[in-house]
Amino acid sequence: MVRDRARRALAEYRPLELDPRSRRMAGVLLLLHHREGEDHLVFQQRTDRVRHHKGEISFPGGAHDPEDRDLLETALRETREEIGVGPELVEVYGQLDDTETRGSGYLIRPFVGAAPTGLELTFTEAEREVRELFHVPVSHLLSEESHTWKVVDQEGLATPTAAYGWEDHVIWGATARMLTQFLALVGGTREVRE
Repeated sequence: MVRDRARRALAEYRPLELDPRSRRMAGVLLLLHHREGEDHLVFQQRTDRVRHHKGEISFPGGAHDPEDRDLLETALRETREEIGVGPELVEVYGQLDDTETRGSGYLIRPFVGAAPTGLELTFTEAEREVRELFHVPVSHLLSEESHTWKVVDQEGLATPTAAYGWEDHVIWGATARMLTQFLALVGGTREVRE
């Protein structure tokens, strides 16, 4: 199972933590859950009512609050608020490398965890923040057919960037970079696709 490979890989992995000075900090959760006989990751499409990254695809998570002990607590709190999955339902396996967003200036600390196998999760979308939740089999994300490109504007230049496709969704940007690292770890290679 993917979750077993993730647990082993992350137990040994020492993530890169970037200097947080003068940056907005955020925590996100790559949440594995078992459905239809295999492990899936949960993604959300953000609404147009959020402050940053309107309409983009992300993992559950958000900005660090002063009341949060650390960024893991931020990721778990935001996961409960955005998709209705509480921390008591998540076994946290570890942390991936910090990544930065372009434009909004966030430094994101991603964590990986899983809901217990055999537990049917009930998801509740936060109406103001989440337009849609969707669940992608990790086996699809590891396959060549998931690889695609998204053209983005970088300082006035149309630039193709590596992305992942699922149905009518394109996963790109910081979310794709975190996903790439996760897939490299569970796929048995440390190569990270740019």
